[in-house]
Formats: sequence, C-alpha cells, structure tokens
Amino acid sequence: MKTKKRILVAPLDWGIGHATRCIPIIKELKKNGYEVVLAADNRPLHLLSKEFPKLEIIRFKGYNIKYSKYLSMPFNMLMQIPKLLWNIKSETKELDEIINNYNIDGVISDNRFGLFSSKIPCIFITHQLEIIAPYLKKKIRDFNYSFISKFDACWIFDHEKNNLAGRLSKPNDLPKNSTYIGNHSRFSFSKTEKKYDFLAIVSGPEPQRTILENGLTKALRNRHEKSLILLGKPEQNINKNIGDLTIKSHLDATELNQAILQSKLIICRSGYSTIMDLKKLGSKAFLIPTPGQTEQEYLAEKLESKNICYYQNQEKFDFEKGIAKCKAYSGFTLEKEDLVDWKELFRIFS
Repeated sequence: MKTKKRILVAPLDWGIGHATRCIPIIKELKKNGYEVVLAADNRPLHLLSKEFPKLEIIRFKGYNIKYSKYLSMPFNMLMQIPKLLWNIKSETKELDEIINNYNIDGVISDNRFGLFSSKIPCIFITHQLEIIAPYLKKKIRDFNYSFISKFDACWIFDHEKNNLAGRLSKPNDLPKNSTYIGNHSRFSFSKTEKKYDFLAIVSGPEPQRTILENGLTKALRNRHEKSLILLGKPEQNINKNIGDLTIKSHLDATELNQAILQSKLIICRSGYSTIMDLKKLGSKAFLIPTPGQTEQEYLAEKLESKNICYYQNQEKFDFEKGIAKCKAYSGFTLEKEDLVDWKELFRIFS
C-alpha cells in the first residue's frame, strides 16, 4: 500500500541548468516525506542519475531543439515552433501514461510546457516570464503565458523585491498563478583555501559548447597558473592534465561546490542557474554568454552595469583582456540564506 505521495520532477533538456536548479527542490521534497520520481533525457538524465542514484528515473524524451552556428537564436527558435508544439503535445500525452503507470500524485516541471494534467496538481517552475526578443514580443509572451496558465501554480526562481533576473522574472504583468520562491542553489558556502587561479565551466547547446571549450583550452593550456576546465559532459569520464591545466568531463555537486570555492576566478556562461550558484558562493566571474541566447546576454549586461561581473561576447573572446578587466569588478557578495516555507509550497500536493 502506497504511504508516500509520489512527485514527478522533470527538467527541460536545454543544457544542464534546469536540472541543477531542481536539485535543492528534490532534496526538500525528500526531506518533507515525498517520494520523488525523476523524468529527464540527455545530459540532465545523466546528471540527476549520478546525484540521486537511488531515485527512480524515467527516460523522458527531450525537445531536441537544434541550434545554428549562423542563424540568430530568436529566428532559429521561430523556425522550430512547429517542432516545439508537436513536442509539447506529445509530452502531455506521455505524462498521462506516466501518471497511470507510475502512480504519480503531483508534477514539478522546469520549463517543460506540456507537463500539465487535470488529474493531479502540476507546477511549472521558471525564472523567465519575459522572453527577450527583437520582434513579436507580445505574441511570444502570450504563447508563454497560455501554457503556464494550464498549470496549477507557477513558481518563480527569484525575489519580488531585490530580484536577480531583472525584467526576466518581473515583467509588468505576472501570470495569475505565480509565486516568487527566491533564489536557490544546490551549493553551500564555506571558507576554503584557493587551489585554482581559473575554473572554466563549459556548458550550453552544441555547437557553441564545443567552440567555447576549444577557446578556453587554447587560452589556458600554456599558462603557468593552476587551472581546471569542466566540460559539462556528465555522460563521459575524462580526466587529463596538460601542464598546469586539468580537464575533467564533470564533477558531482559536492565536488563542483568545492572547486568553485577553491577558485579565484570562474569563467562560465551567464545562464540563470549558474548566476544563482555564483551568488550563493560569493564568487568572482568572467561571463561569456551563449551566442544568440538573449536571456544570457541580458543577464551578463545587467551584471556588468552593476559592476559585479565583466563579460565578453564569445566571438570577441580575448582571455588576456578578460582577466585584466575582471580585476575592476566586485564579484558577488555573500548574502543571508533564502528562507522558504517549503511545507506551505508543497501543500498543493495535499
């Protein structure tokens, strides 16, 4: 006889940021007596299966959106709307089968638009209510909100006041079912001696991930400072040294937490999950937004305008210039832990 309510947690498969920011929510669900079932694909599946090897996990096909070297991100996404709509419709149908086959009592979907059902409570989590686009802004927002409204609740990764994501998380009009839940990271701060001069965290969709990897490897391989490059490939097992440079495929959450604390400067994308991690650890960072990802470009510009982080566009990557410029920026300052009433938030599953 089932005694614990079973909650399905399903992150989007665009990069691993959606999966990493689900980790603290998964831990809170377990702490509050829920049984968690994971649904993921591609690198998020590998990451979550390593972080939670004892949890039941379902391979749930991702959106498989393709990125172009040549087309702008907004135009590239516009061209793939029919494919996106087909994927959303398919995952709604598949969710219905999963609910029945796995006895699911509730769903937490990180930016997967089709994971709603009339059978059980379903929550959509996001930080991006306003999509930064050069055209069709209202139509894009209406599309976004039309799906969010199908969920029982929308949890926003940010604060209503002193928000981190700017207008991404705080547009003029919010969905009626939305609640701010604060900034969350899988990491925790502790005073740690520095081991690395540079920690480069490679992430994002292909082919841009590999382009960044190649640029950072070239920049760091002949330096005499201690450096570590993480390739963002949890499905592989790479560990090699080139002089003072170490290259690894992936670190688990505990190891990565330690590596960031041990590093003087973090070189990484400006994805929001990464920004929440850096803020939690009070780190100093050199940001390189994924080309064409308007959200990352906006966040990088916002942090630079506040003198927190220096950023460069990938096509203008100049490592020497970047590390010299970073000296004038403050980095993130440590703040008090976000206090969230998880029991109250989880009451929706009662």
